[in-house]
Amino acid sequence: MPKPRILFMGTPQFAVPALEGLVRGGYPLIGVVTQPDRPQGRGRGLAPPPVKLAAQTLGLTILQPERVRTPDFLETFRSLSPDVVVVAAFGQILPTEIIRGPRSGCINIHPSLLPKYRGAAPINWALIRGETTTGVTIMRMDEGVDSGDILLQEETVIGSQETFGELHDRLAALGARLLLEALALREAGTLRPRPQEHRLATLAPRLGPGDGLISWNADARAIAALVRGLSPTPAAYTFLGGRKLKVFTAAAETAPATAAPGTVTGETAAGLRVAAGQGHLLIGELQIEGKKRLAARDFLRGIRIMPGEVLG
Repeated sequence: MPKPRILFMGTPQFAVPALEGLVRGGYPLIGVVTQPDRPQGRGRGLAPPPVKLAAQTLGLTILQPERVRTPDFLETFRSLSPDVVVVAAFGQILPTEIIRGPRSGCINIHPSLLPKYRGAAPINWALIRGETTTGVTIMRMDEGVDSGDILLQEETVIGSQETFGELHDRLAALGARLLLEALALREAGTLRPRPQEHRLATLAPRLGPGDGLISWNADARAIAALVRGLSPTPAAYTFLGGRKLKVFTAAAETAPATAAPGTVTGETAAGLRVAAGQGHLLIGELQIEGKKRLAARDFLRGIRIMPGEVLG
């Protein structure tokens, strides 16, 4: 079976390894669809998404519709007539014509072991909820939220101190490899889709601003998991003297806390020690608003936090 003509749809850095892998694999890419340039940074100047930058480097045709459901884009889609659409964190809900139209369907790279963690933030929530394993699923898309048939799936162990950023990059590389394997199986005629067990589905909704707020009444292990799941961005946070304090690395200490939750109890070699509902949190790296990210030792040289001070 010849290699299919592929229309690629993706936006953030997660999608870049898959796009580059398709080019290295010799697949004919008839176009790359990505989100429009968006305001970014303090100056709010327009910044291109990572997939656009990669596609420019690779010399590919780039399409940036504001909405893929518009008649104009759907007309463009029909004229391209792809054999298969490959989607990786594109960021828009696709219409039925794009999902069902291509001869070989619409394939999605999803960074979880479906049916667990369906939704916009599967990597974050797997870490926040303390999972020890996760993985990548190559899925045939349908009109539901990450509910289509599984084409290929691979599990990986989550490192005990692995952060969202580190796991994100590992799963992006794994997804790129699995995508090529799935396409090779399709070409060989041995790809065997299997339906998901929908009763086992869990959700990973889009993160909101309040999801990163540290509740010091929680178990220190749960707070450490929250920190890992949001590091380096958007970052878990608390407050110090009314100023937002982001926390990037932290470890849980299970020794019982005698101070009230949120109370700073001192500094150790591992970082700033803060009482939690159960145990203590040892903050390794942090950032006060308006300043740069620092190790706790360096941070405390500039901003003194005395034992007994309360965060939150």
